[in-house]
Amino acid sequence: MAAKSINLKFDPSAAFEGIADQFRGLNPNEPGQWPLMPKLASFLAVVLLVCVLGWVFMLADVQAGLDAERDREPILKSDYRGKLAQAVNLPELRKQKSQVEEYVTQLEKQLPGKAEMDALLSDINQAGLGRGLQFELFRPGQVVVKDYYAELPIALRVSGRYHDIGSFAADVSNLSRIVTLHNLVVLAPTGKDASSNNLSMEATARTYRYLDALEVAEQKKNAAKAAAGAKK
Repeated sequence: MAAKSINLKFDPSAAFEGIADQFRGLNPNEPGQWPLMPKLASFLAVVLLVCVLGWVFMLADVQAGLDAERDREPILKSDYRGKLAQAVNLPELRKQKSQVEEYVTQLEKQLPGKAEMDALLSDINQAGLGRGLQFELFRPGQVVVKDYYAELPIALRVSGRYHDIGSFAADVSNLSRIVTLHNLVVLAPTGKDASSNNLSMEATARTYRYLDALEVAEQKKNAAKAAAGAKK
């Protein structure tokens, strides 16, 4: 008996037609009765829609945060390198800090306290008299209090020879305490003294003193009040 031949030929057009037939005449009110292919297609569409909505409403913010952190990465790396360099040089930086503190301490020693101000004014006066100058005016002004020191201006007018006036200015600059001269004006003699070799010098000498603990506390208190008033 001859064997029957099996036809294994696949017809794509017939297959697509069969699938298309499953999508015809679907009742949207009865999705449970749909054929297999419409159910699968609907399932895939729902999954795709859920993924898109999840990306838009949830993952988009996460992506934005990730991008922001990536943008911060170069800044953090630069900050890390800077701090690493500081950590490597920390012993040297501490040594420099100690040197600066010693220098500041030396400068503070050149600032007199309240009790030494009278002696300093006497030193300025003696510096002029020692050079043979005549004081026509020696008037201390109002003390100006700064954050950590107080400044005392002194109006001066002296007369004498040119070189003596210059030596007096040098002597003032070499005092053990800090004294500075400002607004110097040198005038030639006039009137009856026109033939004299003496000159007149007008200037403002400024000397400085450090604030004691009570004055520093008062300054900080006033600064705090001013800051509080500015915030209001």
